[in-house]
Amino acid sequence: MPETDASPVIDLLRTAVPGATLEAAPATDMPTVFVDREHSLEVMTALRDHPGLQFALLSDVTALDQLPASPRFVIVYHLVCLGAAFAVGTPAPSRRLRVKVLVDGEDPRIESVVSIFPGAGWLEREVFDLFGIVFEHHPDLRRILTPDEWTGYPLRKDYPVQIRKTTPSWEPIQLSVEEFAENIRRQRATAHEQARGTEPSGE
Repeated sequence: MPETDASPVIDLLRTAVPGATLEAAPATDMPTVFVDREHSLEVMTALRDHPGLQFALLSDVTALDQLPASPRFVIVYHLVCLGAAFAVGTPAPSRRLRVKVLVDGEDPRIESVVSIFPGAGWLEREVFDLFGIVFEHHPDLRRILTPDEWTGYPLRKDYPVQIRKTTPSWEPIQLSVEEFAENIRRQRATAHEQARGTEPSGE
């Protein structure tokens, strides 16, 4: 059976982030930890950097709408320690970890983890797009699956499913052959000049 005991991870985190509220969560597939929203960024940093943890890979970010429960939302992170395959100093045990953070429906926001795990950028945008949860200090937080002018958040439980909506976003961008060729020429020139370590001329 998979190892699901989160206590070794929690013990290290309580030392690394003494102010955080940490609690083991029931799970059948991997250790799972609840973390309070106010310390989520500190905890995620410790999970990556602590020599006994070394969770260097963020494999997924998703969310859950628990309406009508309160807090309404759960942000879910899946982390991986790769052990000796990717170690800083002495390898930490290879394992997986699920981190859950409760987020109030009246204030659906949490700190972005892009500064810790750059690969979280698009994952957080997806959660924002579908659940309306704001990731503060995200470098480019905007919709990624629905059109920019879309109204509402499709994975919220109170989202109306039987709606009709027209959107202009499907319309193709019209370019002449000459405009297309000019765009390609500029892109190639920019790439060439960047490879040489110079700025594009802009001509």
